[in-house]
Amino acid sequence: MSNGTYDTFGCYQRMAHHTLSFGQTSVAIVTGGESGIGRSAAIKLGKADLPVALTYFADEGRANAVVAEITDSGGRAVAVRTDVGDEQSVEALFDLAEERFGTVDLLVNSAGLNMTGVMLRDMELVQFDRLMRADLYGPFLTCRRMVRALDGANRGGRIVNISSIHERAPRAGGVDYDAAKGGLAQLTATLALELAPKRVAVNGIAPGMILTPMNQSALDHPDELRRKEMAIPWGRAGTPDEVADLILFLLSSAADYITGTTVTIDGALSLTVAQGA
Repeated sequence: MSNGTYDTFGCYQRMAHHTLSFGQTSVAIVTGGESGIGRSAAIKLGKADLPVALTYFADEGRANAVVAEITDSGGRAVAVRTDVGDEQSVEALFDLAEERFGTVDLLVNSAGLNMTGVMLRDMELVQFDRLMRADLYGPFLTCRRMVRALDGANRGGRIVNISSIHERAPRAGGVDYDAAKGGLAQLTATLALELAPKRVAVNGIAPGMILTPMNQSALDHPDELRRKEMAIPWGRAGTPDEVADLILFLLSSAADYITGTTVTIDGALSLTVAQGA
């Protein structure tokens, strides 16, 4: 009897006979959980029977829809409006999650802003600061708050920071975004060293082109999508669910010995930068 299927490329895929496992009392926070990668991660965690606090900044309706999808499947979730770049807002997020579910030991930092496209000479400090607060200060604040709570509870935990291939592949007009993601890569590596003795694993994920609202223009214009996908060696853009599957693996006991690394998920796009040099 066959125990696998063939994918769209004709490759045989054997069915897995195990599921990922998490701590019996684990609680997760997913920032930016109302859309894109964060949404997929929150839903998958919730359906894995983990209590989830997901954050949103502006779209309460979308956030509540994610909560409904989780609770309708028997899970537990709450949506919390949070400005991840604001210390008091992050404190309030964790206070609510702890009151509702218990000590948070799983953290996914997915909230963030995309590049403005403004060149350095024209960029105002307020623009640079706004993106830096969302994409770099946010993970700093959430990681610090979780680690302080874990110290008090004498527990370990796992953190996944969503970065970008642009942490090492810069673009003109990305001085704010690329600098923030480069900083996030080093924050991830530094925290992994600092927190390993406490059994807190810290890893990053660097997505390439993923079909999320950050690539809304490509989603809305098929010709643009096809043109961009032609530059990807794998021949297509990635999906939020594919990134979320990687997030869940890194949060699970199966990844116990993995810390301090950033995993690239981009269909080999970042490897094409120097082609033809």
